[in-house]
Amino acid sequence: DHIFEKVNPEMQKLGYECKCLGGGKIDHNSKDKKIRVFGLSTGYGKADHAVTVEILKKVYTDYEITWSDDKK
Repeated sequence: DHIFEKVNPEMQKLGYECKCLGGGKIDHNSKDKKIRVFGLSTGYGKADHAVTVEILKKVYTDYEITWSDDKK
């Protein structure tokens, strides 16, 4: 699912200019408090997952958050 195409028009209405720097997947296991960031976007390539993890850590402070270049 291409979330960027869905969100970008609304962000532009609010005056923001957005650019997609890559993509991937996020596996969120709320029961075990674990998040895994991995994969890539076929349309945008791979995002810098280390940056994504740092952003997630600010919100999910009590989670174990990891990333990898694995595709699955």
